[in-house]
Amino acid sequence: VVLLIEKCNACFSNRGVITIRYYGGWAAPNIYFLGFAGVVKFGNIRIGGMSGIHKQHDYHRGHHERPPYDNATIRSVYHVRHYDVLKLMHVKEPLDIFMSHDWPLGITEYGNWERLLREKPFFTEEVHQRKLGSESAAKLLNKLKPPYWFSAHLHCRFPAIIQHGEDGPTTKFLALDKCLPGRNFLQVIDIPSNPGPYEIQYDEEWLAITRRFNSAFPLTRMPCTIRNEELDIQDDRQWVRSKLNARGAKTFDFVQTAPPYDPSRPVYNPPIAVPCRNPQTESFLQFLELPYLLDSSNPGGVDINVSSSQAAPALDNDDIELPDEVEDDEDDEE
Repeated sequence: VVLLIEKCNACFSNRGVITIRYYGGWAAPNIYFLGFAGVVKFGNIRIGGMSGIHKQHDYHRGHHERPPYDNATIRSVYHVRHYDVLKLMHVKEPLDIFMSHDWPLGITEYGNWERLLREKPFFTEEVHQRKLGSESAAKLLNKLKPPYWFSAHLHCRFPAIIQHGEDGPTTKFLALDKCLPGRNFLQVIDIPSNPGPYEIQYDEEWLAITRRFNSAFPLTRMPCTIRNEELDIQDDRQWVRSKLNARGAKTFDFVQTAPPYDPSRPVYNPPIAVPCRNPQTESFLQFLELPYLLDSSNPGGVDINVSSSQAAPALDNDDIELPDEVEDDEDDEE
């Protein structure tokens, strides 16, 4: 099984069909996407992840992008949002592995940065000015302190070991290169764990966090910040536990939504991509009794097919803060 956490995290498209998997799910048989942010279990190994790259001008915005994307939203859709970082900041139980596309800010201080600059001299200014990497990823690294953290993005191999305090735990960081001949894109690491079901399963704490935060899901371009750093999820956790006990924790199965690519049958005039609801996402939200909000036919965020079952508790108005508007950065990354 391959776990996927990537920059292009919004949707999966094939032969004119776009399906959004904000919450994660199977991208293909044996390839599982962790979502914009997510936590799952494999055996007794607990794995968390965050997709995308950090761009400050989009960090406090909502998830306003809807397919079909234009030249701006096709990039901004994979920019990390404060909402998803805050959800991950509420994870309290220990993680074994964390995955991010971006490197955490300042990670080069814990590895052989001189060798890195010999291989990538154009990183020199950012390394010396401590601007290389993601500030939000660094905050999560300091908060979660996982034994292992894996990243990508900068197309080079870079190992590092982070000591959290004088007597605190350590995190072994590893970034790998592109999947190309002669590049360091693969490394096998043995991670010991107790016996458990060797399948990807939903995580109880993460499902409770997802349910608790759903009522504050930002869906517009307007910047907003949830300022309560310690929301109580105990009621949601008990609710999720009862649901998992009744159904089981195994993730919903892969559902093919488009014919696979066949190189022997090239498409000379590909159809215009048509967004549709992903069956895995629908099943996931029905399981949590939450509305389907990320729908291009419903930009207001109110689902016309809301379940009649009890909704997740709403956040108080005092939990929401609207910061000052931020200017767009014209020098966006491709």
